[in-house]
Amino acid sequence: MKLSPREADGYFAKPDPGKTGILIYGADAMRVSLKRQQVLAALLGPGAEEEMRLNRMPASDLRKDPAQVLDAVKAVGFFPGVRAVFVEGANDTAAPAIAAALEEWQPGDAQIVVTAGQLKATSKLRKAFESHKNAYAVGIYDDPPSRAEIERILSEAGIRDVPGDSMSALTDIANDTGPGDFSRMIEKLALYKHGDSSSLSLDDISAVAPQSTEAALDDVLNVVAEARSAEIGPLIRRLQAQGTNAVTLCIGATRHFRTLYTIAAAPGGPAQGIGQLRPPLYGKRRDRMLRQAQNWGANRLETALTIITDTDLALRSAGQTAPALALMERALIRLAMLGRAR
Repeated sequence: MKLSPREADGYFAKPDPGKTGILIYGADAMRVSLKRQQVLAALLGPGAEEEMRLNRMPASDLRKDPAQVLDAVKAVGFFPGVRAVFVEGANDTAAPAIAAALEEWQPGDAQIVVTAGQLKATSKLRKAFESHKNAYAVGIYDDPPSRAEIERILSEAGIRDVPGDSMSALTDIANDTGPGDFSRMIEKLALYKHGDSSSLSLDDISAVAPQSTEAALDDVLNVVAEARSAEIGPLIRRLQAQGTNAVTLCIGATRHFRTLYTIAAAPGGPAQGIGQLRPPLYGKRRDRMLRQAQNWGANRLETALTIITDTDLALRSAGQTAPALALMERALIRLAMLGRAR
């Protein structure tokens, strides 16, 4: 049977030990792995490895010995409790051995948990699970995590008091990073908040959030938009050390100031303009962009965009002899001074 994404979330959290098994497949190996870890932990409980209630095997081993998955499913355990056979990295080559184990499965046997990469609808492995009355097949796609999924990850890490603005910030981070990076960040966050009973704040999140080149670029652009010209030089040196070039910086500045102009020039005013942005902004970033747009105003933002456009043309000019990053730094300082003017 096929499970929809919504049904799958519920099943991963509380799997049925009376089912024959589940196939979890998808292009992103990390997402598939995290779901497999979740379902095995919920199905077997603690101590499954030590009590030998979990039998792991790579699917490649089934080429030499197709019967080993069925033997493992039928084996009698030494300890009481639910048992599982986990077959990793399966494809259609392993389908006959796994399909045979599905057909021979009886109540009391070990549950069959299989992971695979991207599978076509015509895949024999998918069909084996989708056509089985007591087994499930779940496709894991590269969709951003839902709020419920983020809340589950936080709850498992022991983080429960999360205000709305902090949840919005976590949602942004989850959408911008991969599932593995986000899970590792939450682990760090749990350690950071250990022994601290206060609500999760934006400062707490900032302390452990992954620092990417994009985050460093945002830092520079916020400094420029807030007219803090003295801080521009050191931040540009940091970006240069990370390999960011002048054209990338110019593109980022164009995007940032166009967004500010869209907010400031909205017919209903900046407060209405920021609500019309797509994709929307949330939390601390939303408040910061709104303040910047209100401080600049539409007219000065038009001038700022002209400066950025002229700089972009100069950077791309064949006759340009000045160092590109120095040219961009000078333009950003001009913008910061313009933002300070009244």
